[in-house]
Amino acid sequence: MATTNDLKNGMVLKLEGGQLWSVVEFQHVKPGKGGAFVRTKLKNVLSGKVVDKTFNAGTKVETATVDKRGMQFSYKDGSDFVFMDTQTYDQMPIGPEVVGDAANYLLEGQDCTVAVYEGNPLYIELPAAVELVVEYTEPGVQGDRSTGGTKPAKLETGYEIGVPLFITTGEKIKVDTRSGEYLGRVNS
Repeated sequence: MATTNDLKNGMVLKLEGGQLWSVVEFQHVKPGKGGAFVRTKLKNVLSGKVVDKTFNAGTKVETATVDKRGMQFSYKDGSDFVFMDTQTYDQMPIGPEVVGDAANYLLEGQDCTVAVYEGNPLYIELPAAVELVVEYTEPGVQGDRSTGGTKPAKLETGYEIGVPLFITTGEKIKVDTRSGEYLGRVNS
């Protein structure tokens, strides 16, 4: 247990029927009249939904201990993704519903952070950007290089994103894991 005075960004709270909410931001407010309160922005750990919630200052809130472990993606087993704990070398199969969009950027050997609560994986955090090889894209047309257009490119993970016209099959590019946007070429 903690009080709303102890809130920090990233802290995970257990509210309303055991749901886990991560503190995105908070602000202590002391109006001229009446009691102080804490205005928060909370993100549901499982659904990703963001809500605004106000607490009276000093209100007790239940905190959840979420263990964030450094893990490495090993391989896919049926529909499950198998991750290996980089400290203990224990393997943990994680279902596609938990992996979510991270599956679009996972290659064998990819390092990431897995958040675990009471032995159950909650979500996967990837680095902000990953480097992937373009498996296939249509060749750019000569003279098209000056326009700001994009074309679809299939990455080595099977995910498709829009890339600039000058990108060719076999090139290594940097991709933003939060938005799926092309960030630039990787010079090897």
